[in-house]
Amino acid sequence: MVFASLEFLTLFLPIFFAFYLITPQRFRNHTLLVGSWLFYAWWTPKFLLLIIALTVLAWGAAILIDKAQNERVKTRIMATTIVLNLASLVWYKYTNMVVQSLNTFFTGHDLPTIPWVNVMLPIGLSFTVLHAISYVVDVRRKTVPAQYSIISFSAYMAMFGHLIAGPIVRYKVIDKELRERVFSSEEFAAGVRRFMVGFSMKVLIADTLSPFVSIAFGLHQPSFMDAWAGCAAYTLQLYFDFAGYSAMAIGLGLMLGFRFQENFNNPYLAVSIQDFWRRWHMTLSSWLRDYLYIALGGNRGGAIRTYVNLMLTMAIGGLWHGGDNWNFLIWGIIQGSALCCDRAFTMRGYSMPNAASRTLTLLVVMLAWTVFRSSSFDAALGMLAGQIGANGFAMGDAVRLALRPSLLLIFAIGLLCVIYPASSFAKRGGLATVGWSGVWRAVWPILTFVYGVIVLAGQKAIPFLYFQF
Repeated sequence: MVFASLEFLTLFLPIFFAFYLITPQRFRNHTLLVGSWLFYAWWTPKFLLLIIALTVLAWGAAILIDKAQNERVKTRIMATTIVLNLASLVWYKYTNMVVQSLNTFFTGHDLPTIPWVNVMLPIGLSFTVLHAISYVVDVRRKTVPAQYSIISFSAYMAMFGHLIAGPIVRYKVIDKELRERVFSSEEFAAGVRRFMVGFSMKVLIADTLSPFVSIAFGLHQPSFMDAWAGCAAYTLQLYFDFAGYSAMAIGLGLMLGFRFQENFNNPYLAVSIQDFWRRWHMTLSSWLRDYLYIALGGNRGGAIRTYVNLMLTMAIGGLWHGGDNWNFLIWGIIQGSALCCDRAFTMRGYSMPNAASRTLTLLVVMLAWTVFRSSSFDAALGMLAGQIGANGFAMGDAVRLALRPSLLLIFAIGLLCVIYPASSFAKRGGLATVGWSGVWRAVWPILTFVYGVIVLAGQKAIPFLYFQF
């Protein structure tokens, strides 16, 4: 079940909130936990046991760390918990890719291959592991207290608002609300509005662009126009899909009385690749910084060590995204290389005008998205060849036929939404300066949400892109 589906909107969400709102305050974590487990089990019940096992592991480890008197023992418990979490991730996420790579090598050298049935990846596992590791590390660092209530901690780990695809909500962010929260009609209304905006971003923009992206990235020899049209569409699709999901998750959190961190801040307006990572998937980039980059030594070991740490952090971050092929690792290396170049450029005191730096940053981001989206390394090379004009410049028939007027309109709306915050009109106060802005601000999310539901009723729900990660 996904947020942008009729069963979630018309069945799960109303029933859950009916029970949640009539539940006495002290039992609301219980209701939240049961509802979240049902939400997860709707997809496949068997993997719920894995999520529960990782939850109990982190909960028990934190209590053992809290009670241990010896610092070495605390560290060993933390390290063991991290290894067990990562082992589950490696097994479910990377075993298929490693076996397939070995079999390709064996086939090429006339050696017997490994009989193998692909392991299915449990949705939400990547985010569950990151939540568990950050919690245990924070308890070891004594930046958060250990949660002794298994119900409250399980509700934090399983909360359906962030369980499947983030944002990554650190325990300390909602520790207070887990212990005590008061229902607020204002926050509930703000959460509903945020949810409707995210839903519209997903259904009306991201999902509309999805078929066109599939056509463009499915071409064997795309032309210059084909490749860049597909890349531009995917750049918008990924943003509106993931930012839309994050907005829906933040909205659900508000409706429940939790305040999640923001996950996006106009990333395509970034003036450098470092700035991009301060704006894109902010909860993941800050997680990588605090629990990986700093743990590797950060910038404390000199210039060379800093560059090595940047490369390792982004490569591991890329690898975290998936295990179908090596493209995600390559994408991470591209991002790490760009960060190193950015740092070297800045450290030498160089700079460039904002317009030029924004354009260059977006170009690097889009080229990296090409690798990220491609189904294989060969497919990525094909798209990149198209982007430099190796297959001609004219638009092909498949892409031209797919560019319907409605798609071009969505394309234009998406671009307008991305560019608007940087416009002089927005900087002067934007729509807030217009007399009817209050009415429009209240009405437009409802209108787009209703239209989005009508659109959704006529098509099959499309899963969020980050579900695969």
